[in-house]
Amino acid sequence: MQTPTAAMLVIGDEILSGRTRDSNMHHLAGALTNHGISLREARMISDDHEIIKTHVQALSATYTHVFTSGGIGPTHDDITADAVADAMGAAIAVRDDARAILQAHYDARGMELNAARLRMARIPEGAHLIENPISAAPGFTIGNVHVMAGVPRIFEAMLAGLLPTLAGGAQMLSQSLRVARGEGDIAGPLGDLATAHPEVSIGSYPFEENGAHGSNVVVRSTDGPAIDAVISELARLFPRIDG
Repeated sequence: MQTPTAAMLVIGDEILSGRTRDSNMHHLAGALTNHGISLREARMISDDHEIIKTHVQALSATYTHVFTSGGIGPTHDDITADAVADAMGAAIAVRDDARAILQAHYDARGMELNAARLRMARIPEGAHLIENPISAAPGFTIGNVHVMAGVPRIFEAMLAGLLPTLAGGAQMLSQSLRVARGEGDIAGPLGDLATAHPEVSIGSYPFEENGAHGSNVVVRSTDGPAIDAVISELARLFPRIDG
């Protein structure tokens, strides 16, 4: 089974300026891994129409799915919807179904659906709405691009509703082995194992504890028995290295 691929665009000047810390990419990576979609690339870009358009077009042509976060609110600098529509060659306008969702939300709270809030009902032609159970303003999917809010709890709620509608592949599995040697000592054997077992991905992540250096070796694959075989070989090799 071929594993679908994905990329993410984190959009917002507040991310790039350091005023806001992004957590959406981390959440998306875990959710996609569990769903059998491989996140291959993530980019952080500014609130600039042409920059958003260029990156959406490039990633949409490369990966099965593109996920965006940020820039779909009520203010003048929330330009993601317009830029994505432009990238996908679609017209954009206030859509009746999105307007109705917002109208019901604000009516229930005794608030006015003013011009600023109505901006959040502007949806590209041909797009499908992504439900927002937190603050009502919907995201949307157009082609293979999924456009969602930047506020983490809203992004996560939107993603929870969206993911079951997307086909996933085999789930990525992993095991790890903690090794009391630095990466320089284990690099050779790891390289040999990676060459001998191309069906798995082997990563080494160094740590320092009580002045001693070590490495966490992580083996990932959709093939469980292959992971078991490599972990067994690692367990056999590393005592010999330590000795």
